[in-house]
Amino acid sequence: MSKTPLTVTGAEKLRAELEELKTVVRPRIIAAIASAREHGDLKENAEYHAAREQQSFAEGRIAEIEAKLSKRSNY
Repeated sequence: MSKTPLTVTGAEKLRAELEELKTVVRPRIIAAIASAREHGDLKENAEYHAAREQQSFAEGRIAEIEAKLSKRSNY
């Protein structure tokens, strides 16, 4: 596994992105899922599936950023 150096500026940008994902994006997705659930049958609910896909992407990105930042703190 190769190590890619992370600059202070790069780490700050990742922290800012992480903060936005956790405080803005995640709550918006949760609200979209809740709203889509109110429409009934989830199997054929495109809004629900789209929101779940967004949630999956956002949670993956959060995990990725947290992993990068935790590796950086180990140097």
